[in-house]
Amino acid sequence: MRTAAQIALIVLAALIAGVGLIGAAGSQEYLVYIGTNTRNKSKGIYAYRFQPSSGNITPIGLVAETPYPSWIAVHPKLQYLYAANENEFKPERDKPSNISAFAMDRKTGQLTLLNRASAVGRGPCHVSVDRTGRALMLANYGSGSVAVLPIQADGQLGEATAFIQHKGSSVDPKRQAGPHAHCILPSPDNRFVLAADLGLDQVLVYRFDAAKGTLAPNEPPFGKVPPGAGARHFVFHPNSRYAYVVNEIANTVTTFRYQANKGVLTELQTVPTLPKDFSGHDLASGILIDRAGKFVYVSNRGHDSIAVFAIDPKKGTLTPVEHVPTQGKTPRSIALDPTGTYLFAANQDTHNIVLFRVDSKTGRLTPTGQVLDASPEPTAVLFVPAL
Repeated sequence: MRTAAQIALIVLAALIAGVGLIGAAGSQEYLVYIGTNTRNKSKGIYAYRFQPSSGNITPIGLVAETPYPSWIAVHPKLQYLYAANENEFKPERDKPSNISAFAMDRKTGQLTLLNRASAVGRGPCHVSVDRTGRALMLANYGSGSVAVLPIQADGQLGEATAFIQHKGSSVDPKRQAGPHAHCILPSPDNRFVLAADLGLDQVLVYRFDAAKGTLAPNEPPFGKVPPGAGARHFVFHPNSRYAYVVNEIANTVTTFRYQANKGVLTELQTVPTLPKDFSGHDLASGILIDRAGKFVYVSNRGHDSIAVFAIDPKKGTLTPVEHVPTQGKTPRSIALDPTGTYLFAANQDTHNIVLFRVDSKTGRLTPTGQVLDASPEPTAVLFVPAL
């Protein structure tokens, strides 16, 4: 039986890796929370009950009605869940969007709204919680900004202690006329906060003061992906020496060497996420790394596939392994279950989540035949230990 402190450390590792909850016994049962797009059929956050040891998964249903909770994150104490409400993201709108805080009932899966706080910007599409559990970080895609909100002792969110408006543009006049912050994560040691900006082709690096909840530009202030690539999401390697960025516009992955003591990113390699013979429209989306640091997974929206890459253990660079159809349209998000046995592919436009078995030795994926359809328009998948 794991102690609460041990489980909290597991969650912290997962938050840093950006791939859901990692490293737990296969006998543990989990709640699987699903963030969604509520523009059509969905009403908010849904949940399932999942047993990795047997592969059994059953729907719980709608657990919180909230507008467009496109990304969700769990607090290290496993008591609270936070959602980015990615509504009102259009540039002409001036009203800031919100971040919602919920209390979790880990027996039933139900969520109770604690409060909503201003995102100090439009269209928040990503949130994460720092290692101490005292700060929530958010990325506003619509207005191209990042912010830090303090987390109170009762899980509620306070007013922003840090706000930075990104500035600039890149080479694509349609997608990169201005900044579009798309992902924000604390570094593995919690000393820095990194934010991928699709509009700038940059991963910006900020020095982070966890006690004060403040951000300050690092020196150098960012790492760059190739012009027009469109940095979307990223993950850190478990050894903290590398970071992998999925580029939405160019459909590529950029490998960076990460100098942890200085927060410095150095580009090593950029590889395509699509097969050479595919010429259709695609937007790369989700990115994962397995807990052993051997494989990277990327979802392709358009080609509707998962690209699997093997990681060179000495260089950190990527080599393609295979492309696997997601059996649905627009796989906006992918997630590995806590044991690393299953990969969940969330197909937004076909309103389903498809489960794949993961070969831990080769990284290859095999469909299990399980298709979840009780959470329409899925956009994010998050695992939390059930009680």
